[in-house]
Amino acid sequence: MTVVTARSAPVVRRPVDAAFLDAVRERVGDSSGGLSPDVLAGVVEATARATGSVLGRRGLADLTRAVHDELVGAGPLQPLLDDPEVTDVLVNGPSEVWVERAGRLVRTPVTLGGPGDVRALAVRLAARGGQRLDDAVPTVDARLPDGTRLHAVLPPVADGCTVLSLRVVRSRAYTLEELVAAGAVPAASLPLLRALVQERLNLLVSGATGAGKTTLLAALLATVPADERIVLIEESGELRLPDRHLVRLVARRANVDGAGRVDLADLVRNAVRMRPDRVVLGECRGAEVRDVLAALNTGHAGCCATVHANAAADVPARLEALATLAGMSGSALAAQAASAFDVVLHLRRVPAEGRRYLAEIGWVTRGPTGSLVVEPAVVLDEDGRGRLGPAWPVLARRLGRPEEAPGGADGAWVPWREHP
Repeated sequence: MTVVTARSAPVVRRPVDAAFLDAVRERVGDSSGGLSPDVLAGVVEATARATGSVLGRRGLADLTRAVHDELVGAGPLQPLLDDPEVTDVLVNGPSEVWVERAGRLVRTPVTLGGPGDVRALAVRLAARGGQRLDDAVPTVDARLPDGTRLHAVLPPVADGCTVLSLRVVRSRAYTLEELVAAGAVPAASLPLLRALVQERLNLLVSGATGAGKTTLLAALLATVPADERIVLIEESGELRLPDRHLVRLVARRANVDGAGRVDLADLVRNAVRMRPDRVVLGECRGAEVRDVLAALNTGHAGCCATVHANAAADVPARLEALATLAGMSGSALAAQAASAFDVVLHLRRVPAEGRRYLAEIGWVTRGPTGSLVVEPAVVLDEDGRGRLGPAWPVLARRLGRPEEAPGGADGAWVPWREHP
């Protein structure tokens, strides 16, 4: 990934004195997470007076925010997480804090003190996510109360210093039209994408990490009629779907005693008993693929999932690898997946530009040897120009409009008209 210099410096807050923080903690006890801003400001002001400090209105506001970030937020990293253009915050060391802003990796001037401070921050954030992080459990993958995804690794597994990775979950979902404006989806594809949802095809959104799979999936689901019941299954609660008949099921990791685990496979089995119109799996990444395929082969249409893959043609290999974890054979996977999924929507990144775009619309079928394959129906370039693939006639017929299949003599793709 290309590294660029930040155009504008992020807010850098001075660290709060440890003794002052301890004094505030002593006053608020275990209620710090539930304190209103006004109450916390009063506690901070009272603590400042008790320690002989005099604060103006601006100083009190800044100190209150800094104390809040230290008590229930991410400390010096919180201003970065609050930046609407930041999607990831990455800590490689006390003075090596990076962000991904607008699709590009940027180093920031934020410092976290020393290695001990980074470790303490990681342990505190893990605890906020209900997880344990110590020498006995040196890695953690947790979801913070605001939805932020935390991954942390302690030394000596991480060489030299604790490593933190924070993925920001935004509260607002993008529409398909906004993705067109951002260059992620060609305008000519909108009627086709809407038709895929309206005709209740089962969709698999694929791409590499950070390619925008969740963003596209949310935009597609926003076109589902509001009276349809969606049962959404996720590991970390990322998808945002406003104004929908939505039931959200979130996986739960085991507690410190190793009890209470509810995995994605458990949730899929529960979802099909909840009278869903559509079942949506945020990401298919393990043995739950067996239960997903079983659910989609019991008459559930219009369902969606995402999966990591480098190309649409690599999706069968990825699914087969996941199916192996569930004890499924390649032939069993091919037979079930070919009838479970209809279309693959593959996304690709342009690292040099920080752009993500819809690169291919593929049709899921079985090849001459019976193996699972994804045949291209529409192939798109970075500028939204596309060409038809060999699977286009099959997809058009499946949508019930073969007479409107776009394309000239050279196979170039042209806009597809909406239903009148």
